[in-house]
Amino acid sequence: MNLKQLSELLGLSQTTVSRALNGYPEVNEATRERVLQAVKETGYRPNKAAQRLATGKAGSIGLVMPTAPDHYSDVHFGEFLTGLGEEAVRHDFHFVIMPADPNDEVGALRRLAISGNVDALFVAYMRGHDPRLPMLKSLSMPFLVHGRSFGSEPDYPYLDIDNEGAFYDAARLLLQLGHTRFALLNGPEHLDFAIRRKNGMIAALSERGLSLPDDHMSHTSMTDELGQTAMERFLQMPERPTAILCSSTVLALGAIRAVNQAGLKLGEEISLIAHDDVLPHLKPENFSVPLTTTRSSLRAAGVRIAQRLIGTIKQEGPFPEQELWKTELIVRASTGPAPRQDQNVGGV
Repeated sequence: MNLKQLSELLGLSQTTVSRALNGYPEVNEATRERVLQAVKETGYRPNKAAQRLATGKAGSIGLVMPTAPDHYSDVHFGEFLTGLGEEAVRHDFHFVIMPADPNDEVGALRRLAISGNVDALFVAYMRGHDPRLPMLKSLSMPFLVHGRSFGSEPDYPYLDIDNEGAFYDAARLLLQLGHTRFALLNGPEHLDFAIRRKNGMIAALSERGLSLPDDHMSHTSMTDELGQTAMERFLQMPERPTAILCSSTVLALGAIRAVNQAGLKLGEEISLIAHDDVLPHLKPENFSVPLTTTRSSLRAAGVRIAQRLIGTIKQEGPFPEQELWKTELIVRASTGPAPRQDQNVGGV
């Protein structure tokens, strides 16, 4: 069914039907509901090209996907896109994904913005002093950032979680349990979330006069294999760490494999806290020893970012320019008191 046929069925002009579908305020609510009900019953879908000509809007959100032979896909980003897609479907919005060399993201974003195929841009995996921000701010097109850029002026629209606060709270819990020897399994060190999580952990330790040596930190892609390799290195130290913070349950999966293969008991000889992005196939409560976690849903973040972008395009605001979500600290069996010989009797 095309727009003309739908209009004839309803006894309305094509202009009225089009405006009802695109949320124009001059269409009264009864007419809008009648049009939407007919759309549901007939399965009508607007022609995107015609819609763009009529409204000046493409009905699409643009994002750049870095890709190269040595660049691996990330399960975390897939979960975020699922949330973004959930909300896009509700509004009949599309994604336009432009693959790009990881070293040419700025150019790819610029080309996507001027293509006429998108109404707004979304960017993720923010870096310290991120070079994409100045270009995005120079555009007249709406954009939204998932994360922040450490060291950049915070004058751009974003949604982020309090990564620093999350790992500060996690480290404090382990300090209160008497631990003094810490290690960090983190994401790539140039990424903003990894910078902030490390800073939060270091801040908590410094309050107790403790430090985090460089060789007690691992910065890698967040895979279980790399988590296992890093944990094996920590366990071979003369004075092995008893308190581990992991930036992902995926890293934790490998780390715990190393702990088990070393014959150590999680929650007794080694305590571990992971960040949980609420991945559907890797639930921390289903680990052999349930994981203590800091938690914030990537999927919920994807939904919220789509709400803000689509709402901005459709002028349905106002929306907050910046949102910083707190994480939950959920204590389970993977954390326990430091082994007696390691406890700081001085009163941690």
